[in-house]
Amino acid sequence: MNRKRLKLILSDIASGKLDIETAEQQLLHLDFENIEFAQIDHHRSLRKGFPEVIFGQGKTPDQIIGILQRMNLSENIILVTRLEKEKADRIMPVFNDAEYFEDARLLWIKKQNPAITGFGKILVISAGTSDIPVAKEALLTAKAMGNEVDSIFDVGVAGIHRLFSYHEKIMGACVVIVVAGMEGALPSVVAGMVKAPVIAVPTSIGYGTGLGGVAALLGMLNSCSSNIAVVNIDNGFGAGFMASSINHITAV
Repeated sequence: MNRKRLKLILSDIASGKLDIETAEQQLLHLDFENIEFAQIDHHRSLRKGFPEVIFGQGKTPDQIIGILQRMNLSENIILVTRLEKEKADRIMPVFNDAEYFEDARLLWIKKQNPAITGFGKILVISAGTSDIPVAKEALLTAKAMGNEVDSIFDVGVAGIHRLFSYHEKIMGACVVIVVAGMEGALPSVVAGMVKAPVIAVPTSIGYGTGLGGVAALLGMLNSCSSNIAVVNIDNGFGAGFMASSINHITAV
């Protein structure tokens, strides 16, 4: 239940277009709804400005469909993250407005394009081509939340001259998300170039002593650039959400 929908119901009650019994049914699950295998937080759109996001990993297609069907009654956009193609193939035919992004393992149901409500541009940078799936998850999340988003891919420190050719675009961003595996050095370089907050995303890309992204995570946590914050390994969604939250902060 988003604010626009709530205001419409209240206006219809005030004008007499909507009777109390019908309004009661529409508001019955304003806070949460128990469907046995899930307790859907319908109030989250009102409380946080964006609907509950469904974590697809570990859920069956039927469970995801059940949650989506209930949320789809009152939300304009819904995200499902960490969704494998086999599950998406089962879910997609049920919803006309569903779209699946296989590289990002993300599905959204989008009744209309979200209005741009963020104040500036969010820039998503990946160190390598192998980091793009996590970068795409961040990019799509930020876009779904009403932000102007741009991207630069494959500009890691092994060929740092590639990064510097995008200097103007990088300097123009209000929030920068930097996705990197291996030793995780790129966020420190980018943060040293800009005054904007930089959200660093370590990925599990790398050889044995990379320890599935732990080396990149520790490198980012120990960065000497003070305008860096770090999310968990492969957590593109968390980076996109945090970047959007920053990009929607007002000065008053």
